[in-house]
Amino acid sequence: MGKTADKKEKIGFIITGSIDEGGWNGMHYTGALEACKELDAELIVKENIKEFCGDCGPAAEDLVKKGCKMIILTSLGYSEEIKDIIQKYPDVSFYGSDFNYHADNITSYFARMYQARYLAGIAAGMQTKTGNIGYVAAMPTSEVNRGINAFTLGVRRVNPDATVTVAWSNSWDNEETERKLADALIEKVGADVLTYHQNKTYTAEEAEKHGVYSISYHQSLEQHSDKYLGAVICDWKLTYKAIIKQYLQGKSSEIKMYWVGMEENAVRLSDLSPLVSEETKAEITKAQNEILAGLDVFSGVIYDNEGNIRCKENQTIRDEIILEHFDWYVEGVNFYD
Repeated sequence: MGKTADKKEKIGFIITGSIDEGGWNGMHYTGALEACKELDAELIVKENIKEFCGDCGPAAEDLVKKGCKMIILTSLGYSEEIKDIIQKYPDVSFYGSDFNYHADNITSYFARMYQARYLAGIAAGMQTKTGNIGYVAAMPTSEVNRGINAFTLGVRRVNPDATVTVAWSNSWDNEETERKLADALIEKVGADVLTYHQNKTYTAEEAEKHGVYSISYHQSLEQHSDKYLGAVICDWKLTYKAIIKQYLQGKSSEIKMYWVGMEENAVRLSDLSPLVSEETKAEITKAQNEILAGLDVFSGVIYDNEGNIRCKENQTIRDEIILEHFDWYVEGVNFYD
């Protein structure tokens, strides 16, 4: 399968926000667009399609009518939301960032963002003065939970007494709630470092306003002070190029799961603030080299925040667990009420 003499292959692409915003949606769109340009394919985008609002199904149907035989579903809930449409079009190859829904014509894809979260945790753990770190998170899915857990493991690798307090927004994008939660983590919990798992950068903006350290997600921020420590970043172009190329070669059913990480140069921690010490950078480099040598973040002795041992010496938590069944939190994770 591929393009004919004068006709480009059409790739459908559904996102929850707009193509020109920063953060999650903008980074995904830019990566997919660049991948399509390199592979001489046409990207057809459906933007501002919120999860479970009823718009994803019609968007997918319209992409099929426009001739898209590959449709990329960039948000976690899309696959479950339109599973009837996925079944309705067995000749369309769907790619979704959800590892919980399975069908013959859907391939799951994502990046091991938790690897870079772990490195960011090291930076936060060595930078904090209060030992209180805040984390504004959307909702307790396996994806979000593994990021929280990896970040906290990184924090406590270098600062065993530090804690990470999670505040739930229950939405991927809610400016008012996210700003209020960030303020509360600073003012009521005493957090002097903030990070987040949200589509946009409101938490980092609030941290800047209060003069506390922050670490962003998906997007490196400009015009911030040196209190902005850096960003957890994914090269989505690399991921999208791989899955689009697979489809164009007629191999969309051969690999059912793409999960790429530092080993493929898909995930990294951005350049760090001048305030980050050489000692901290050395510790981050050491941890990164361990990951590149094959040591998983979720390896060795790990206790949960209720005192139960979840991983023992010389053991590694299986991908299946951290992908689909991560419903617990490591020692050091607290929650803001």
